Amino acid sequence: MAPSLFRTISALAGFAAFASIAPPCFAQSDSSGEPGVESETPSEVDLTLERAMQTLQTQTDASDSLWDMGRASWSVDLDAGTIEFQNDKGWTISAPVQVVGTYNTLDNTFLWGWDHPSVPPERAASARLVREFGERHGLDLLTTRLVEVDEDDAWLFTALANYLGGGQGGYRGPTGTTLVFMTFGDVTISGR
Repeated sequence: MAPSLFRTISALAGFAAFASIAPPCFAQSDSSGEPGVESETPSEVDLTLERAMQTLQTQTDASDSLWDMGRASWSVDLDAGTIEFQNDKGWTISAPVQVVGTYNTLDNTFLWGWDHPSVPPERAASARLVREFGERHGLDLLTTRLVEVDEDDAWLFTALANYLGGGQGGYRGPTGTTLVFMTFGDVTISGR
C-alpha cells in the first residue's frame, strides 16, 4: 500500500480530520533552484491542503455540536442530489451532496467520483475541481482514476473537494466494505 500523506490529528464519532504533512512529491526547489530541496516557504499546494483540512475540521466540529452528525443515520439520493441525516432528537437534516469518490477497504483503493460509473456527472463537480487542481500542480494522486491510498488520504481528498467546491462539510458513509466520501452544501434542519 502507498504510504499515507497525512496523519490523524483528531477523530470525531467514526470519522476523522487530518493535518497535512508534505510528502516528497510536494517538495519545492530552494532559491538556488535545486529540485527536491524543501523550501522554508510553504507552497501553494501545502497552504491549500492545510486550509482545506482546517476548514473541514471546523465544519465537522460545528455539525457534530449542532446536530450530532457523527451519530446520525444517513441516506443519499443521487438522482435528487441530496444527503439526509436523521438524529436522535428527531431532526431531519438535508443538504445538496457531491460524491468525491469511494474507498474500497478490501484493497485500499480510491475511485474518484469524476470517473465513477455510479456517480452522475452533476454530483461529481467538486471531485472535478480536485482533478483540475491536481492537473495544475502535477499531482498524480488527484488525476488518476483509481489510486492506492489509505483512508486518511481519502479524507484529504474530501477536505480538498469541500474547500475548492465551497462545501459546508464532508461525510464518510459506509456501505459494506466500501466507504463513500461526500461533501455537502448548506443544510436545512426540520423537525426541531
